[in-house]
Amino acid sequence: MITVFGGQTSRSIRVVWLMEEMGLPYRVRQVDMFKADADTEFLAANPAGYIPVMRDGDVTMVESIAIMEYLMGRYGPTPLAPAPDDPMFPAYQQFLHLGEAGIATLLMVPVVSGFLAPEAERDNWGARQAMTWVRNRLKLVARQLARSPYIAGERFTAADISMSYALQFARKQGGLVLGEAETGYLARTMGRDAYMRALEKSQLPETAP
Repeated sequence: MITVFGGQTSRSIRVVWLMEEMGLPYRVRQVDMFKADADTEFLAANPAGYIPVMRDGDVTMVESIAIMEYLMGRYGPTPLAPAPDDPMFPAYQQFLHLGEAGIATLLMVPVVSGFLAPEAERDNWGARQAMTWVRNRLKLVARQLARSPYIAGERFTAADISMSYALQFARKQGGLVLGEAETGYLARTMGRDAYMRALEKSQLPETAP
């Protein structure tokens, strides 16, 4: 049984959503990040103290995109991961990683500054510059969605899971106003049954099919 340490609003939702799309058995192990220092099982899995963490037998992994790639490689093939000779593959690879490395990670600087930094330090150069970089990268997303209904092309892939989390994070926690194309895109991706199941199961203390 695959175990995912995480929670509903964290990057672990990417992993849970992917497993719902693939029909894999799993359980969610909730982590209270405000009490993580006392969660010995969680810290044993990831002494760096962040989520998500995945355990699959003897395999323990962190980083949501890496976990997704592992699951698709280990339990695939799956149409969620286009083959290298698929015309969608280059865009799939680009936006799978852009969703985290280019958007969600950058957003952590202004979001954490706004919530946790001393008040006098919340509006700082680093936070403002990170938001500028995010807005610039969102131009790539807007251009791509003007070409196709999904981020890699005509069909839903794991890159949409990555990007949907990033855009929702930008909208909810980052306070960014998304355009009509991006808003419609999120309605398509987050309206999927697999996402709704992932969201519901991630709300519970522990879940298993």
